[in-house]
Amino acid sequence: MERRPLFHANLNVSTICLGTMTWGEQNTEAEAHAQLNFAMQHGINFVDTAEMYPVPPRAETGTRTETILGSWLAIPGNREKIVLASKVAGPGRYDWLREETKLSKKTILTACDASLKRLQTDYIDLYQIHWPDRNVAAFGSWQFNPALEREYVSFAEQIEAMQELIKVGKIRGYGLSNETAWGTTMFCRVAEQLGAPKPASIQNAYSLVNRSFEGDLAEVSYREQVPLLAYSPLAMGALTGKYEKGAMPRGSRFERFREFGGRYRRPLAMLASEEYGALAKKHGMSVLELALSFVVNKWFVGSAIIGATSVQQLQQIYNAYYAKIPEDALAGIESISARYLHPAA
Repeated sequence: MERRPLFHANLNVSTICLGTMTWGEQNTEAEAHAQLNFAMQHGINFVDTAEMYPVPPRAETGTRTETILGSWLAIPGNREKIVLASKVAGPGRYDWLREETKLSKKTILTACDASLKRLQTDYIDLYQIHWPDRNVAAFGSWQFNPALEREYVSFAEQIEAMQELIKVGKIRGYGLSNETAWGTTMFCRVAEQLGAPKPASIQNAYSLVNRSFEGDLAEVSYREQVPLLAYSPLAMGALTGKYEKGAMPRGSRFERFREFGGRYRRPLAMLASEEYGALAKKHGMSVLELALSFVVNKWFVGSAIIGATSVQQLQQIYNAYYAKIPEDALAGIESISARYLHPAA
């Protein structure tokens, strides 16, 4: 599988990244280990997790995913096989993680130490800020609201924390997530002023039904060499065909967690997903192949983060990775996208 660079962390990652957010909720430890073994056998060297996983996040299960991944990393020889990414949660959402949720230097350092302990490793390759400390529009909300403005930890303090973690060898680089073009640019500018490394990546949602990254963020990605780690490239399963014509498979994420991932259930997002399914069928492809190939072949994508609840699903995704979209199908994508502009943004 192709490797792509995360320039500012000197890392090379597979174009498919194994996501972990189902582990500890929908998947057992044994199932998670089976997924990891499959990934390693098929050229996937990149694994992404977070301190708050699994999702939907709740106090009873929070941090369980890192613990499950840590039990696999503790097996001799396994740590060296992967590029390991994790995240420190931003403020205000999950107070059960810690008393202080602001992304102060102390919070970042403390959270990293806790993740290292759960992961049973001495270092994390890519340590990401899960969402900004400041007021932003995110997670399906696209309108910035200045009425929600609040004090936030400075970019300099957050970067200094990451710089310290790099200096002592606890992380190799840091990244952003659910970040804006302005925020990414500010991180890069302040890092330059401090003589610190720039962020190595930005992990935002990107798929056929959410192409908002292609505007200002794509320009920042290009000019600052900050590749996208695309999460939800299959729109939480909506771009696999499983929910077509109102279907709700038993045990699926939409069926089990009806309050989660609402942006992908919006009427226009579901309609667009069905049209992409019809387009794929017309060209002899599955919608899974169409959706995944579209994302991994974008010039600004460093890796596409996929999640699965079984090795069988991982096999389907792995097979879909090698599909090629015909030129006339690409024209069809643009036609559908023009009618359904970012319905899950």
